[in-house]
Amino acid sequence: MFETSRRRLLGASMVGAGALLHGLGARASAESLKSNGNILLDNLPDLPRGLFDAVNMPLIEAIHGRRSRRFSRGASIPDGPLAHTSKHDPEPLSELEQMLLLTTVSGNTGWSNLIPHNRNYAPRMPNYAGAAGGRTFPSAAGFHTTDFFYTDDDGTYFLSTRDMPATRSGAADTDLQAYLGAHKSRIIKLSNGRLNIPAKPQHMEMHNEWCANVPGSTLIIPVADLAQHMVLVMCYLVQGGACIYDDVNNRPVPGLEAFKDIIDTENPYPLTYLEQTSLAEVTVELSTSCYAGALMLQALGLGGWMYDGINPFSVLGASGDPEVPGLGFRFDMIADQPLPHVTGLAGVFEAHCPPHYSTMRDAVESVVRRKFGSGGPFSRKTEGPYRENARVRGSAAPIDDRFVDCVTVMAQYIFKTFGRFPATVPAIYNLTYLQAHRLDTEFYDKHFSRGAYLKTHADHERNWA
Repeated sequence: MFETSRRRLLGASMVGAGALLHGLGARASAESLKSNGNILLDNLPDLPRGLFDAVNMPLIEAIHGRRSRRFSRGASIPDGPLAHTSKHDPEPLSELEQMLLLTTVSGNTGWSNLIPHNRNYAPRMPNYAGAAGGRTFPSAAGFHTTDFFYTDDDGTYFLSTRDMPATRSGAADTDLQAYLGAHKSRIIKLSNGRLNIPAKPQHMEMHNEWCANVPGSTLIIPVADLAQHMVLVMCYLVQGGACIYDDVNNRPVPGLEAFKDIIDTENPYPLTYLEQTSLAEVTVELSTSCYAGALMLQALGLGGWMYDGINPFSVLGASGDPEVPGLGFRFDMIADQPLPHVTGLAGVFEAHCPPHYSTMRDAVESVVRRKFGSGGPFSRKTEGPYRENARVRGSAAPIDDRFVDCVTVMAQYIFKTFGRFPATVPAIYNLTYLQAHRLDTEFYDKHFSRGAYLKTHADHERNWA
């Protein structure tokens, strides 16, 4: 992608969208970074001019310039007041553009800062986090249960970053090639060709049938392991001395009375409230990751938008249509429940529940290993941002067998009672997508007044050639 001698490109931070491109441009003067007659750019002919425009776009311009720009090269609106047919063939993103976008949506950004204090834990640190690495979007208590799929003309892929070690420790000397390469090495190709999502009402909202997942586009699909998130929430509860009761059937969870010394069984939380909260928390992960990418679209001069107008069951592979296998996730139909219960893609992305775990205890123990095991946020051997890193990581409140027993009683009760885990929300959840494509500015010139797109869009073809 880049020659070694061009890896370090004059320190600056990428404004907006996750501080991705540290190491580009800050030491150059404002005059030297102008797109015309740029000596620096002339000396780096293999790097597109658009990269420097992206690095130097003000955050406020990216935020206020963000729009859903759906009309791509190759698109057509056949009739109505905005009728237009593109004169151009669909054209895919370049590899560099795609990797910049993927790492903005899902990228590792160094070591996460752990929650440092809770007086009820003192002198121990809270042990909430599920991952040691930080990413370009926030996660409740650092749980990080979302990972990423994407599709383009060539195939469908999985990019896992939720347990990715830190790729950099400082901003000024970031090696762009190494950063992108570290993420690229984690990509797994699942199949050839674009994910088949028919432009039909049962699979797609019809206002998207002309523009969604079209040739040339990259469609990014964040997916959350909501079952794991729920286990992490129950660990959070027990650590704080709390528990749940079954408000669906209006009864306590049997067996919790044996743990009265560590939890308050007289004031439990409603199960459905915690599941709704967990669903809301993972929705934030899905949405803010896409929003980071939407800001990057502005910086790169790409068209696209974030949206939820594709049937999530069609994407996962649970639509019931044999001609639409989607990503191929396993699902079950449970008696008296109208929607499929999707649980995972075997060997790739599996929810923390049966059948991917033999029992709910296995799922709980897996979460504990993620916290305290190799590479976990509370392993003394995991590197990190602290001056006395091992001491800080090793000071987290421990989780012992009795703690696991207590969480397991709740988790196993849910699975046994409802025939699934979680009880009322999906085990695997997807909602929001980010699409990127090359914009056909002629459509906007024809139908919109000035300002329908940014300078980065106007200059895209010249600056990314």
